[in-house]
Amino acid sequence: MEVKKRVLVVDDEVKIVDIIKAYLEKFEYEVIVAFNGKDALKVFEKENPSLIILDLMLPDLSGQEVCKEVRKRSRVPIIMLTAKVSEADVINGLNIGADGYILKPFSPNELMARVTALLRRTDNSIIPLSNVIIFNNNDLTIDVIKYEVKKSGKTINLTPKEYKILSTLAKYSTKLFTREELISIVFEDNYDGYDRTIDTHIKNLRQKIETDSKNPKYIITVHGVGYRFGGDSYEI
Repeated sequence: MEVKKRVLVVDDEVKIVDIIKAYLEKFEYEVIVAFNGKDALKVFEKENPSLIILDLMLPDLSGQEVCKEVRKRSRVPIIMLTAKVSEADVINGLNIGADGYILKPFSPNELMARVTALLRRTDNSIIPLSNVIIFNNNDLTIDVIKYEVKKSGKTINLTPKEYKILSTLAKYSTKLFTREELISIVFEDNYDGYDRTIDTHIKNLRQKIETDSKNPKYIITVHGVGYRFGGDSYEI
């Protein structure tokens, strides 16, 4: 089962958005759009894109401000678009987390090449913002460097697929994941079976990390849609 990569395009110029959208769709990407910074952040939280193409000059929040907010919770690749840029702007943008700049007017083919390269580099990787994420007053901890999970201070053994599910849900704690999205991440698109198989992995994972697996507080079912994470966290 292959799930299309989702790209968020943010620009206040409709013509530019339309051009980028047309090329992305030609390359079989799913495209979502926003025309200002505030809407971009809302769409980002809801849709969890695989990559963001972000205009530097927006009518409300600047592209740099949007980039800073995104970087507080995600390492999603970000390509900045700008009509003109100084060396200082480039350095500042890279320092706050942009992955590169494209100057307007730009070659759509060059942009597609950059998109493809970035997605290939980061494909299906959950890149941590911190080394250890602690949930609900040390009830559950995830060490993303050691790939170690502890429940009430005791290390628990997870299968690679269980760890991928848990780390994905925890990393994007505001995101509601469909079964298809989780399957794409866990099986890396090399799966043609029934999407309910993810439910079996969720059931086994709950038995390991939940105090009461019948009343879970970490992996929450959203009936008819999928799953989301429910723990309160801080990072070290």
